Amino acid sequence: MNPPTLPADAACALIGPPGSGKSTFARTHFKPTQVVSSDFCRALVADDENDQSASADAFDLLRHIADKRMERGRLTVIDATNLRYADRSWLLDRAHHWKRPCAAVLFDVPLSIVQAQNAGRDRVVPSDVVSEFHALLPTVDQLHEEGWDMVLLASTITPVPARGVRTAGRGGAR
Repeated sequence: MNPPTLPADAACALIGPPGSGKSTFARTHFKPTQVVSSDFCRALVADDENDQSASADAFDLLRHIADKRMERGRLTVIDATNLRYADRSWLLDRAHHWKRPCAAVLFDVPLSIVQAQNAGRDRVVPSDVVSEFHALLPTVDQLHEEGWDMVLLASTITPVPARGVRTAGRGGAR
């Protein structure tokens, strides 16, 4: 897998189910300071990254940190599942507010591989939850329609052009 080439001031969402390799990818390709992780924020507010009851507070913190990084023009990588439009739209909105390019990295990993990787993690997510999350994966075309300036597939880290889809880009309809 080739490393991604992103603008130094980009906002980037890693998109994929638990066990798809998002956190490993983030650790491999970005500085620790560039990655804002929902698990880490959950640990900061509750001393336990597994404490799902802390998720609302963790995401408040994640969004605050991300907003401050974008304001300063720093590469900001969001390490969370980002599977629902509502999970991604705040990042698009804030990136557009700060006039930052937006990149989505889609973890297009087959369910069987995701399940196997999940089973080998320290923190195993129930397989039925992983399957439900995997079914929520957006398509490349959906991401382009939402207004992402760049959509990359983690399997290749190759920009994927929209197929007959008008990309809204900054300030357009999402």
